[in-house]
Amino acid sequence: MIWAGFILGIMSSFHCIGMCGPIAMALPVPIGADRWKAILLYNFGRVLTYSIIGLAFGLVGQIIALAGFQRFLSVFSGVLILLMVVFPFVGKNIKGSFQILSSISSRIKNRFHLLFRDHSFLSLFIIGILNGLLPCGLVYIALVGAIALGNSLSGSLYMILFGLGTVPAMAFIGYSKRFINLNFRKNIQKSIPYLTVFMGIIFILRGMNIGIPYISPKISTDVPSDCCKIKCH
Repeated sequence: MIWAGFILGIMSSFHCIGMCGPIAMALPVPIGADRWKAILLYNFGRVLTYSIIGLAFGLVGQIIALAGFQRFLSVFSGVLILLMVVFPFVGKNIKGSFQILSSISSRIKNRFHLLFRDHSFLSLFIIGILNGLLPCGLVYIALVGAIALGNSLSGSLYMILFGLGTVPAMAFIGYSKRFINLNFRKNIQKSIPYLTVFMGIIFILRGMNIGIPYISPKISTDVPSDCCKIKCH
């Protein structure tokens, strides 16, 4: 399931262009050999933020899993992902519920222009870190997947792969200072709901424990008989 994060990231990158593209184009990157270093450093900051958030949400999933609700968590996450696609207002309500995050994002946007004045590599790295905190519906969908994995490290790796999937398109914009063809972006964006529905179904199947290899493996709850034996001396 972790690999799905990378695929979602690739598809999501064409959506991210609309929101984060102007930021990538406005980056104070140097001209010359250091240009690629600056672009990659900015994107490294974004991926780092995703990894930390994924670690936190994965830990939440791990706590739920340890409480014995791993299967329920996976099914619930899959259903939630489907609802966010079929009924967009669900995603909007979820997005609106993060009042603290929304408040932070407004402050982030206000600070971007200060960071843009500093042409240092450190400022580019910080811009990337802050950029990763901006609200995004597809990031929320990815985080639902991170929770469903039921493991903090898996959740972090899932979000790292998600972030890496967005790097090629964002790096292209930051380097070339121009958007990818609009028609191409629209065609890719049309496939995002189908991919998201597929992910939701996979999470549901995973939680149903029906014995499909690699998709819904049978999780044995049997306790080995040896564990119940008392050795007598």
